[in-house]
Amino acid sequence: MDIRAILMGLAFALMWSSAFTSARMIVLDAPPLTALALRFLLSGAIGIGLALALGQSWRLSRAQWKATAIFGLMQNAAYLGLNFIAMQRVEASVAAIIASSMPLMVALAGWVVFRDRLRPLAIGGLVAGFGGVMLIMGARLQGGIDPVGLALCVTGAVALTVATLSVRGASGAQGNLLMVVGLQMLVGAVALGGLAIGFESWEVNWTPRLVGAFLYTTLVPGLLATWVWFALVARIGAVKGAAFHFLNPFFGVAIAAVLLGERIGGADLIGVAIIAAGILAVQLSRATAPAR
Repeated sequence: MDIRAILMGLAFALMWSSAFTSARMIVLDAPPLTALALRFLLSGAIGIGLALALGQSWRLSRAQWKATAIFGLMQNAAYLGLNFIAMQRVEASVAAIIASSMPLMVALAGWVVFRDRLRPLAIGGLVAGFGGVMLIMGARLQGGIDPVGLALCVTGAVALTVATLSVRGASGAQGNLLMVVGLQMLVGAVALGGLAIGFESWEVNWTPRLVGAFLYTTLVPGLLATWVWFALVARIGAVKGAAFHFLNPFFGVAIAAVLLGERIGGADLIGVAIIAAGILAVQLSRATAPAR
């Protein structure tokens, strides 16, 4: 974990967390599924074009095609689609907090479904992390948060958890990472485009904020953050790289407060700190777990 890796991890966490604020800006002026489908179409085309320019191949292994299909549908279409719809109803900070709990959901599901062994530190992290989420959501529900939007965010996080667990153990995309990422985005674009045509009307309020947020979401969280993540994993490994997820609750809430003026209460600050500590504990337990 050298200085370069730390800077890469901080950059990834910042870009990933900022996506919720830019998404909130988009859905206030454009239909969510249509905007997201167009984003994936543009990001996917750019990603595949760059992959071909780098000599990467369309010929993927069976495991890579499986990962491409599952993540394209579950991560891009289900997880992000549900979050974009939800952010018409709830604040960006709420979506960021719930999405940030995904590492906790993955660890819990691995424990329950796959009988993964968890060290006491990880169990304590799970209890603390979910306790922090409940603290924040309880305070927000008392403050009048939209329950439908909240349910959509939770369902989206569950979809991403299912996708993550479904492809665990699949071989990596050595040499074809950018191609796989681009194809995943096209899968999401096709799925969301079909839903948008069937259920949405083209009503767009063209503003500089909408255009800027769309371009930012497409290029920075969409492509750049993905590339930084894979480069970080290649440098220090997935377990150490995932430890940077503990920063996402902080960054997500802070960015929404600065750019959108969203209110941060005392329960939010305490809950975010507890969630971050829980995620860090889970990741540290994995990093120090003995080999089996």
